[in-house]
Amino acid sequence: QVQLVESGGGLVQAGGSLRLSCAASGSTFSVSAMAWYRQTPGKQRELVAVITNSGTTNYADSVKGRFTISRDNGKNTMYLQMNSLKPEDTAVYYCNAVLNGVHAWGQGTQVTVSS
Repeated sequence: QVQLVESGGGLVQAGGSLRLSCAASGSTFSVSAMAWYRQTPGKQRELVAVITNSGTTNYADSVKGRFTISRDNGKNTMYLQMNSLKPEDTAVYYCNAVLNGVHAWGQGTQVTVSS
């Protein structure tokens, strides 16, 4: 099993930046891909960005060019650098890890972007 704890959310004005962190503990050696998802009330959770063990990344079209996902395997931590934030980026952001085909989730961190 792996435990995930997000941090770094908050309130920011449109055009501003935030960096989210996801600290992993437990069986981190079994983790393949890690990802960030987000969810707003009444909507399905959506994939924001994913990074594999080899460092391959992929992004939702809505965040390409503005968000950057990265991971520090030595620190068992994943990051999401969010720049040029827009009000529509407001959501609860969740850290996700895949272990042997099973998904693990963090508790989520709120990001609010004011116009």
